[in-house]
Amino acid sequence: MITTVRSPEDLAAVAARGATDLEGATAREILGWAAEEFGDGLAVTASMQDTVLAHLAAQVKPGIDVLFLETGYHFIETIGTADAVEAVYDITLRRLLPLQTVAEQDAQYGPDLFSRNPDLCCALRKVAPLNAAMSGYDAWATGLRRAESAARADTPVVSFDVKRGRVKIAPLAAWSDEDVDRYIVENNVLVNPLLSNEYPSIGCEPCTRRVAPGEDARAGRWAGLTKTECGLHT
Repeated sequence: MITTVRSPEDLAAVAARGATDLEGATAREILGWAAEEFGDGLAVTASMQDTVLAHLAAQVKPGIDVLFLETGYHFIETIGTADAVEAVYDITLRRLLPLQTVAEQDAQYGPDLFSRNPDLCCALRKVAPLNAAMSGYDAWATGLRRAESAARADTPVVSFDVKRGRVKIAPLAAWSDEDVDRYIVENNVLVNPLLSNEYPSIGCEPCTRRVAPGEDARAGRWAGLTKTECGLHT
């Protein structure tokens, strides 16, 4: 990991060129460009739902930093998937911790903040740790896909993350669900076992429920609330 030495203006210009040049490129080509452009200043985020992006990144840039947000509320299956990725893939897994443990957060804000103010809970346990980690990188790659939801339908392949002053890369933006499934089967990719147990979108355990057949894949995230994103991408 390196400390960024490139200015936000420089990175914004790189992002603009990348957005133009890489639209229509393959995920491997996009990651190859990012690895060449940013070197050790590139990190990949992984929710440990499927591990397609981490697997791809390991092929393109062995040893790459993969960032996993250890919220303290994950399903045990999600933690197990992270452990397996660390053991099997040629990556460097960085587990990003919030400033407070769950017990410390409960003491300050009251128990079960996720049920009373989920935006604040996500801000404390996801957004803040990622923002802190980003100080060491020029760019980050995410597994966002346009097919996941209407809110993500316009996801660019490369953009400038204004809030963090970093380049944001979505190598899988154009992938369909079928593309993901095919890659998993063809490459024996590690997946969270909850995916085969009616959890097509997996977040923190208290805020994620099973999804009935025919429901939107993200219907189980913050069910009953208007919230649809944790704040990492907004």
